Amino acid sequence: MEPPLPSTAGGNAGLTGRTVAVTRAETQLGEARRLFERAGASVIDLPALVIGPPDLWGPLDDALAELDQFHWIVFSSANGVEAVEERLVRRGGSLARRPTGVRLAAVGRKTAQRLESLGAPADFVPPAFVADSLIEHFPVSGWGQRLLLPRVQSGGRTVLAEAFAEAGARVVEVAAYESRCPSELPSPALLALERGRVDAITFSSGKTVDHTCQLLAGSFGEDWVGRLDGVRVISIGPQTSRRCKERLGRVDAEADPHDLEGLVAACVRALRDPR
Repeated sequence: MEPPLPSTAGGNAGLTGRTVAVTRAETQLGEARRLFERAGASVIDLPALVIGPPDLWGPLDDALAELDQFHWIVFSSANGVEAVEERLVRRGGSLARRPTGVRLAAVGRKTAQRLESLGAPADFVPPAFVADSLIEHFPVSGWGQRLLLPRVQSGGRTVLAEAFAEAGARVVEVAAYESRCPSELPSPALLALERGRVDAITFSSGKTVDHTCQLLAGSFGEDWVGRLDGVRVISIGPQTSRRCKERLGRVDAEADPHDLEGLVAACVRALRDPR
């Protein structure tokens, strides 16, 4: 049975009659679409990320070759989980069969769920689905710990690595995947924006903000930001909100909790409240 939407979403009709543009990776639009449609929205897919390999696998492979020397692998995304599992399988291993003593930390519900599905449940998930919460609530002192941090090649946060290093941990931060910008907006999204038929646009990372701005500029030219006049800007969390303010000058609502369910609820709140 599917879990109910948050109560702030007004049951299954909180977005009835509304059109929401969802910006996520091409391969990750399905879950977001399902949740928004359950809330009654018409969904416009606006893929803003193309997930692929990093330029070089060497640094990750080198780290995985000495995995037994690490105390923790800290995952900040499901994409990082996928990449590490893929490279371990190529070596004849897996996260479920990792060396004894290597523990797993996961930022976010989806990241934790992906680990669970691989038979390698996270040993620690912070109470809030943001990296800062992981640092604050990490179950052991960082001193003397050796941590592997697989992350996106470009645009990822180095806050985790810096904070753990300051706490005395030995941190190895490696590119596990890259998220690139698609070549253009899909036709349905382009048409909906041209005709002013979008009520809200949701962002799940700083990169989705940057890439969406790039795609809009490529389609509409210098006045691209005007295409979002009257469109509510919804962010999944604090870092994404900051990027929205930097690039778009505003954010109308932020998810709490910082996950897809929270994003739906934030969208409902924003569209209910008059400006």
